[in-house]
Amino acid sequence: MWSNRSIWMRADAVFFGLALALATPAASQDGPLSAIDWLSDALTRVPEAPPVPNDLAEDASVGAIRVVPLDGQSSDAAGLLPPSVTGLPQNLWGPADAADLARQIAGVPQPLLPALQRLLTSVLLAEADPPAGAENGGALFIARAERLVSEGKLEEAAALLDRAGGGSPERFALLFDVALLTGAETAACETLALGHVSADDYATRVFCLARTGDWPAAALTLASAEALGLLAPETTVLLARFLDPEFSDSVGGLPPERAPSPLEFRLWEAIGEPLPTTSLPLPFATWDLQATNGWKARLDAAERLARAGALSGGQLVALYTERRPSASGGVWDRADAVQKLDAALEARDRDATAAILPDLWNAAGGAGLLAPLAQVYGPRLSDLRLDGLAGTYAFRLGLLSPDYELAAAARVPETADEAYLVALALGNADRQPGSGPLREAISDGFAAQAPPPALADMLARGEIGTAILTAITLFAEGAEGDPDRVADAVALFRALGLESTARRASLELLVLAAAS
Repeated sequence: MWSNRSIWMRADAVFFGLALALATPAASQDGPLSAIDWLSDALTRVPEAPPVPNDLAEDASVGAIRVVPLDGQSSDAAGLLPPSVTGLPQNLWGPADAADLARQIAGVPQPLLPALQRLLTSVLLAEADPPAGAENGGALFIARAERLVSEGKLEEAAALLDRAGGGSPERFALLFDVALLTGAETAACETLALGHVSADDYATRVFCLARTGDWPAAALTLASAEALGLLAPETTVLLARFLDPEFSDSVGGLPPERAPSPLEFRLWEAIGEPLPTTSLPLPFATWDLQATNGWKARLDAAERLARAGALSGGQLVALYTERRPSASGGVWDRADAVQKLDAALEARDRDATAAILPDLWNAAGGAGLLAPLAQVYGPRLSDLRLDGLAGTYAFRLGLLSPDYELAAAARVPETADEAYLVALALGNADRQPGSGPLREAISDGFAAQAPPPALADMLARGEIGTAILTAITLFAEGAEGDPDRVADAVALFRALGLESTARRASLELLVLAAAS
């Protein structure tokens, strides 16, 4: 925390007026806390289709990123993954309306099954032509970036925002929020100080003036904004205490805000009263991953992010195996089970692996972490050819991994359920009778020759992006209790050439539902 009385003497008059103003309610408490109101409250709360490309990539791994100047185009064209990586067409959005697409992206349910999440991330990061008739406002771009942030994918969001540049107040506000939650605010503030972007948020201006060393200007700006009623009283006090620690002597303690903006979150941290992230929206969990935090806090944050698909299984396992657990229960039991499984697999000890696998399945299944762990251990377990209960768990973890087809091909089904899972993984669900409404719906989807007419119309109009978002939403909603929507989604995925997504999402739905 900074304090320099020689500088503050030059701002005494300002703070005298500020202290008087703090004793009186501000003229308005509705001033903007950010140019986009911190994700716009997103964190509180289809005739015969023409041929569709059947080589759409179904993984959002950031490989060859192509950086090309936008040359004045709408920011809606900005992306990190070119068509050669995603397999998505350059005219992904076709004639769809940008505002409708923005609303559709915001309305996709959260959280999603891993296969659906990977596909959505590919769409959000895709480099594609703007929707036909889209203006340069970039509403679709903002919706894409906001969705990435809401899912905790801050690195991806930051890269996407950097790609488009922070030239508009909306883009800079979002970029600044991301920077605050990743500890990269200095660079963002320097960009603002250089005049490359503008910020409509006075709290951001005050913070950045101080962060770049102009404390007197920060004090003057704060006093002016408060006098004009441009800041909420709580934000004013936080900024005042941030600028001058001694000012806290004349200001009573503040109750933690239930929904702080990223700036307010960092101000609480800066004045020595950090807010816990466990009850805050998912993006805030990223802050707890810093090496300076305790192992328990980092594990809790990592599990939360991995559960939502914002942290890879490899990253989660790396944290689990960082040191020996010093306690038992909850996250400690999961860390212990992962470490024992890791050691057993490293030694290729079948007996030790078979002994620990049920414990890991139960511990991770109850915490919703089977999917990320399956990415790491599914292929390794398949090689051991375990039998009995351990073999059952190894088979199901294999179905949740990228090697799901190999896991299915190597399995001799022991039950009718396993026979159906094998058929589904190998693309034969349409020929395998399913027991129960959900399995019957999945089989119906794979047996369908085309999606329902209303969904097929999207493809006929060339609205590939709209169709993909619709299929993701239908499947997610159907998983909550409407099997007919699952059938329609599967048929639409297959019409789009997304066979693997159709299979993997269906496998995940069945396997994870049985494990929870």
